[in-house]
Amino acid sequence: MNPETKNCQACKNPFTIEPEDLIFYEKIKVPPPTFCWRCRMQRRDNWRNERLLYKRKCNVPGHSEDIISTFAPDVPWVVYDQKEWWSDSWNSLAYGREYNFSKPFFSQFNELLHKVPIPAVENENPVNSEYCNAAAGNKNCYLCFAAGWNENVAYSNKIGTSKDSLDCYMASKVELGYENVNCHDSYRLLWSVNSKNCRDSHFLYNCRNCSNCFGCANLVSKSYHIWNQPYSKDEYFVKLTALDLSTRERIEGLKEKFYKEIVANMVHKYASILNSSNCTGDNINNSKNVEVSFDVLTGSEDSKFLQHCMELKDAYDNMGAYRYNLSYENVNVNVGNNNIATIATYNARANQYSYHCHGCSNIFGCIGLRSKEHCILNRQYSKEEYEQLVPQIIKHMNEMPYVDAAGRKYGYGEFFPAEISPWAYNETIAQEYFPLSESEAQAKGFRWKKSEGKHYNVTIAADKIPDRIADAQDSIVNEVIECAHKGICNEQCTTAFKLIDAELQFYRKLNLPIPNLCPNCRHYARLKQRNPLMLWKRKCRCAGTASDNEVYHNTTKHFHEAGECPNEFESSYAPERPELIYCEQCYQAEVN
Repeated sequence: MNPETKNCQACKNPFTIEPEDLIFYEKIKVPPPTFCWRCRMQRRDNWRNERLLYKRKCNVPGHSEDIISTFAPDVPWVVYDQKEWWSDSWNSLAYGREYNFSKPFFSQFNELLHKVPIPAVENENPVNSEYCNAAAGNKNCYLCFAAGWNENVAYSNKIGTSKDSLDCYMASKVELGYENVNCHDSYRLLWSVNSKNCRDSHFLYNCRNCSNCFGCANLVSKSYHIWNQPYSKDEYFVKLTALDLSTRERIEGLKEKFYKEIVANMVHKYASILNSSNCTGDNINNSKNVEVSFDVLTGSEDSKFLQHCMELKDAYDNMGAYRYNLSYENVNVNVGNNNIATIATYNARANQYSYHCHGCSNIFGCIGLRSKEHCILNRQYSKEEYEQLVPQIIKHMNEMPYVDAAGRKYGYGEFFPAEISPWAYNETIAQEYFPLSESEAQAKGFRWKKSEGKHYNVTIAADKIPDRIADAQDSIVNEVIECAHKGICNEQCTTAFKLIDAELQFYRKLNLPIPNLCPNCRHYARLKQRNPLMLWKRKCRCAGTASDNEVYHNTTKHFHEAGECPNEFESSYAPERPELIYCEQCYQAEVN
């Protein structure tokens, strides 16, 4: 097979479909995509609201109570509380309908979406953790999302098996962690990025197996270092005390020094790819033959265009997937194979274009089914009828594609159109990974949710928040605190926030000042510490004895000796960025 070049329906830019891609599409019997990989990823992300919670009325007949939901009150879907949705009190097959060959498939699916009950949130077995979503097995957790098996954790995203931690993004097995991004297996680690197996440390960047370190980057198995300089144990604690981490202003000053003087002058590995072979993307672990993928946490192979996945094989275009094999274009799915275009489906086999269906096999265009087989648009068929009708529907989808408001066509093999998603662009993780302004989003055909104009009775202005935790009274948990952004940002700012009791005790235990930003604005500040979901062709900036701009001087001889490193690669660091990017070999020579 030869590569194919197409122009993306969304961004209009050309993109290449490689021979191995064509082999995959042929294997699962779908036509090649008509959107580039980034626009496909953006479209999938527009179907996942992780972090925005609302109060709305429960739509169970006879119910009128308010429930916590990811669906805004004005979304015209039928939303059930979790307990009722998972019960046997209603029958999803009762909403079944005959396929209509005079209408596009996605129009019929959209009609069904407005009829079949949907669970208000995805929060499995919570214990005092009701304000969580895309979550399971959490105890005493608050505003945690894409989170599992944590205890006493708050304001965190994509966090697992952690305890007594706040404000973390992409973390696992962390205890007493605070404001960390992509940190794992650590204890009492604060304000750190890309670090592992560290303890009792502050402001670490790309460090591992370190303890009692402050403001350090690229250290391995070190202790008692400040600004990458070694000290004796006694000297370290004297200097650490003098740094004074008790005030917000002092911390911001130290953070600025850390990034400007330490991180900026250190070499950076072109990508975080560990124990993996033949992989491209960023933050990929223990995988093989995984390309153009991001946050592949472990154990995937022969896959492409993945985002936040674990243990996938022969899978393309999946987001939030676990053990989903030989599958294409799925979002928030667990355990399945041979599935195409499904959302929130678990234990699934040969499911296509389905939403919130669990334990099902051989279904097409269904919503809310459990342990069913051979269903189309929630209508039951015999095996023979199903196998006869599905090819006719696929043919119809290609002959009568859905056309969205921007004139883009969606035939068989394309994921659900963004315009039928229940969420506006800025309610979803699409805004986190592909940030747009309101006008940009609307120009691209995405819906935008207008600010509701929150008017809280603020009792403490942002500039009046106590600068030291010692100055905060117990009564501060009753105050309405103004966010310093005051809603003038593009970060889902809530304009004001309150503290919870456990949070106040956490700040006191670690002697941390109360933040002056709301949880949403703090979340977006953490996101800014990560690279975008994009790859550029780069070359190693090692020039022999130093970086090509001589800012960094190598500490050891490299394989290419005095000349420039010949290695090239794909990196999520854009060429115009100032970081000093080294290839795997040159980086390891320096860090190890």
